[in-house]
Amino acid sequence: MNLTTIRGLFAVAALYDGLLGVLFVIAPSWVFTKYGIDPPNHLGYVQFSAALLIIFGLMFLNIARDPHKHAPLILYGILLKVAYCSVTLTYWIDANIPWIWKPFTIIDLVMLGLFVWAWKSLRVERQVEKGA
Repeated sequence: MNLTTIRGLFAVAALYDGLLGVLFVIAPSWVFTKYGIDPPNHLGYVQFSAALLIIFGLMFLNIARDPHKHAPLILYGILLKVAYCSVTLTYWIDANIPWIWKPFTIIDLVMLGLFVWAWKSLRVERQVEKGA
């Protein structure tokens, strides 16, 4: 994966996670009502998770700005996607989670694969530079 593509990938990830985070921090009740989902017993659980998405969005923005400098942070993005997908896929299989979470799971699985590809591409590029 080339540097321009890596920058674009993490810019998209920053927008995706950042905007979802803002939506769920500001209007979690609206989302749950709109999609007919029972909210948790306290919206703070959702808002805290959403705030973490905003933080990760900012991290992805930094990676997009300078992928070489921030390449080690990609591992944390990979772990975020693994954590989310492992939880949602487990519930999807075992408990049939509400459909609203399923597209996010698919998108995050794709992002996970692309993050791994970007991370490996930057590692290979660093190894080539060291050997040159």
